[in-house]
Amino acid sequence: MAPSWEESVASSINTIYLLFSAYLVFVMQLGFAMLCAGSVRAKNALNIMLTNVVDAVVGSLSYYLFGFAFAFGTGSEPNPFIGTQFFALKDVPDGKYDYSFFLYQWSFAIAVAGITSGSIAERTQFSAYLIFSFFLSGFVYPVVAHWVWSSHGWLSAGSATLFLGSGAIDFAGSGVVHLVGGIAGLWGSIIEGPRVGRFDAFGKPVPIKGHNATLVVLGTFLLWFGWFGFNPGSFGEILVPYPTTTDQGNWTAIGRTAVTTTLAGSMSGLVTLFGRRLLIGHWDAMDVCNGVLGGFVAITSGCSVVEPWAAIICGFVAAWVLIGLNMLALKLHFDDPLEAAQLHGGCGAWGLIFTGLFAKEEFIIQAYDSGKGDASRSHGLLLGGGWGLFGSQVLELIVIVGWVSVTMGPLFYVLHKLKLLRISIDDEVAGLDISSHGGYAYHNQDEDERPRRYKDYLQMHN
Repeated sequence: MAPSWEESVASSINTIYLLFSAYLVFVMQLGFAMLCAGSVRAKNALNIMLTNVVDAVVGSLSYYLFGFAFAFGTGSEPNPFIGTQFFALKDVPDGKYDYSFFLYQWSFAIAVAGITSGSIAERTQFSAYLIFSFFLSGFVYPVVAHWVWSSHGWLSAGSATLFLGSGAIDFAGSGVVHLVGGIAGLWGSIIEGPRVGRFDAFGKPVPIKGHNATLVVLGTFLLWFGWFGFNPGSFGEILVPYPTTTDQGNWTAIGRTAVTTTLAGSMSGLVTLFGRRLLIGHWDAMDVCNGVLGGFVAITSGCSVVEPWAAIICGFVAAWVLIGLNMLALKLHFDDPLEAAQLHGGCGAWGLIFTGLFAKEEFIIQAYDSGKGDASRSHGLLLGGGWGLFGSQVLELIVIVGWVSVTMGPLFYVLHKLKLLRISIDDEVAGLDISSHGGYAYHNQDEDERPRRYKDYLQMHN
């Protein structure tokens, strides 16, 4: 039977909403690029911006060929571990998934590689970015997405058979996206080692400041803007009325999700502002920007299922998680120029735990059962919901860390052994822009950087 006029209009509006959300998430690539560029030294700005472009273009092809199939392909016999259908979008649309859904999920996939790129910035061979971006976007991330977001995934909160009677709630990806990218970056940074000069001969940290705070602030606000597609957009549809009310539906939950996202990021940024002021003695704009992003990362898991007051608690703790992990990183001589492992990995992990503590049953039913009044769900431990959801959240955290470690860790180690991972000390000191890309990002940089021209750099190696 042909759809009614009303059904066609509703479908069109939902498609427009999903596509617009995809466009917002893609804007985050620009935010990542600006944040990364401002956080590294000027002699590496061109390199890090190019890697962000590479993450997008390489990730697009790998996700098209393999990633979407591994994440959402069901096949005749659905596999709870990995998808087996839709390679190169064969048989899409199929009645359940269409091109707009693919585009939205693609925008998430390319964001994961961008997170990892920040951890290994300023010392990585360009060819290594091509390899790990393809593997991360096309295989490692999609498998985790299948576990949690596919209706047949073994951890999915939308599955017919809920794990521990609950499934893991990771609505927009504190674990699936951010923890995956953060743990991948952690292994890359550990295997590569710190940048030249990051720690002195006595093991004391030497500050290496990013060259442009303006770009960092610009990138932060672009990411904030994009997060309104990342979190609220994960509902997928906006015209879904809730049967137990006369005036509420997904549009209400979407608005609340945008509010919780804003509050968590704002609280985390404020706590970071004062926390770092107490620790270092001055107000640091770059630290505050990372604090804001840490709050966003943490709330991404439970953004749709918690009250606004709980989002403030989420942001408060996320700030101290980030501050604490940054202090620990210095003690362990761990060097991550973008603090990506600490921010996305640490705050992403906290986000999963937070959801297990504060998720509200009514909101879970709205997000996963379209507000059906007869549904019952395991919810936050601190709200009397039992251990089912909390246990699922902890397990998601553990299996993601394990999966990414056994896939990305060996990949980085093999690249290291093949001498394809880290650039030489001479090239690193000269800067990746001149050593790998033939020039600098800024034309006036010749005045205060050495070597002055690409031919001068070449003469150093003759």
